[in-house]
Amino acid sequence: MSQELDVTRAVRPSPIRPRGWARWRFLTLAGAVFVALAGLRVVTGQDMLTDAGTVRTTIAFAVPIGLAALGGLWAERSGIINIGLEGMMILGTWFGAYFAWSFDSPWIGLLAGVVGGMLGGLVHAVATVTFAVDHIVSGVAINILALGAMRYMSILLYADVPGAGAAQSPTTPDFPRVSLPGVEGLLQPLADRNLFLVSDLGHLVIGLTDSMSALTLIAILLIPVSYLVLWRTAFGLRLRSSGENPDAAVSLGVRVLGYKYLAVVVSGGLAGMGGVFLALEASDIYQEGQTGGRGYIGLAAMIFGNWRPGGLAMGAGLFGYTDALQVRGGGEAIHALLLLLAVVLLAVALWQVRGDRKGVAIAAALAAAALLAWYFTTDSLPRELSTYSPHIATLLVLSLAAQRLRAPAGIGRQWRAGR
Repeated sequence: MSQELDVTRAVRPSPIRPRGWARWRFLTLAGAVFVALAGLRVVTGQDMLTDAGTVRTTIAFAVPIGLAALGGLWAERSGIINIGLEGMMILGTWFGAYFAWSFDSPWIGLLAGVVGGMLGGLVHAVATVTFAVDHIVSGVAINILALGAMRYMSILLYADVPGAGAAQSPTTPDFPRVSLPGVEGLLQPLADRNLFLVSDLGHLVIGLTDSMSALTLIAILLIPVSYLVLWRTAFGLRLRSSGENPDAAVSLGVRVLGYKYLAVVVSGGLAGMGGVFLALEASDIYQEGQTGGRGYIGLAAMIFGNWRPGGLAMGAGLFGYTDALQVRGGGEAIHALLLLLAVVLLAVALWQVRGDRKGVAIAAALAAAALLAWYFTTDSLPRELSTYSPHIATLLVLSLAAQRLRAPAGIGRQWRAGR
């Protein structure tokens, strides 16, 4: 029997599902959500729910969260909890902005930001893998040290630079933007006709193909690339076995320490790329506090996605979508989501009744009734509540999906070879 087949014994088997379902379930769910939003747009008349501007803004908010989540995926699939994603993103913002400004090249800034994040990942790997430091303690320390170190570097290097200082960098160059020629002109008339699903698809395609930055395209492509590497190669199988059962993996000849190191360093590089996006794409300047907790939000998106690339992409998209609506002033559009959430909760209640979980069914039905009453008795959400709608949506979805989550078996374990 080959070593690749032997290593599979170190990975906990997944529940049996119909052939092909595991591969397409996230695309199916995403399609169902899009159809539901299209129907909600028709019912409520809130065109902002699916227009091209919302699609573009959603991508802009989702990409840095998705990159942080992808970094967390790589680390945690190898068994290392990476709370330090926030600090690695900070390193990416600073290094990316400084080198992009110094060399007047966004690509050099991207490379520097990735390397900066990888250095943070290397520190985390040395602490957790070599010295068996508690993963949470190491990650929190990296977050604190990164913030202080980057402020010191800003004071040191930007002291005499006009328009820069201890908390910000000079203006940085932009990444080139790519578009599919003729798509907007062809689909815009169709999108403007307000046809159910057809116009919504037109807006979606326009938002995805018109004036997208090269960095955004790279970030989106990293999702399927990570899936192929981690789930369709012998390398990925060994890496995941290191996070599921390192003792069994090392007994089969897998170099567990090396895979853990590599996974955490890659994790830092992906988080650093998310930081570069914030500094060079989302804005054109590095600013202190620019990450705004997106490293932690990325961890939530990764958990929502059940430690899978497709799932974390949906989690990042969920947060980015609700954030996009509230930033674009869509208080009434967010209010319309109450109706959709009520329908979902009613469906959950019916499903739980079939599963003979009457307590959960009653709770879901009561929550749906409360949301329906809220929707029909108000016209919009208060500004204070709509501002936190992304966080509320994430918590709701995590609570609904909590029963189906399964982390790698060896995650967080302070493991050393031979111990």
